[in-house]
Amino acid sequence: MIKKHIIRSESEWKTILTTDEHNVLRKKGTEPSFTGKYLNNKEEGIYICAGCGNPLFSSDKKFDSGSGWPSFWNVLSEDSINLKLDRNIGMVRTEVLCSVCDGHLGHVFNDGPKPTGLRYCINSVALKFIKNK
Repeated sequence: MIKKHIIRSESEWKTILTTDEHNVLRKKGTEPSFTGKYLNNKEEGIYICAGCGNPLFSSDKKFDSGSGWPSFWNVLSEDSINLKLDRNIGMVRTEVLCSVCDGHLGHVFNDGPKPTGLRYCINSVALKFIKNK
């Protein structure tokens, strides 16, 4: 399913998002480690983009990486995210972006568990959680 891409002005984003959401999703900030509201969430459900509601991750793919941020070993759908080379802060990483609104979610690393070997290290503030009924 092809999702419609969302484009908004900076002033529109500032009225839609909280200050923390704006800092992470639009300014590529990072919440402090071990502070995110979903780090220790064990409930079953799905995580969606806080900027646009795009479904991103499932709780059954979440694991405790010890990194201080919610971590997932796979996405809900390959078309739910975009990956981009990130050379900021003197490191080479792979940035994870929402495919619908281009919001910065976090980064993906190759040190996760099987079967993918991936660790999607995602800011809680970039997510909203919908609990299974």
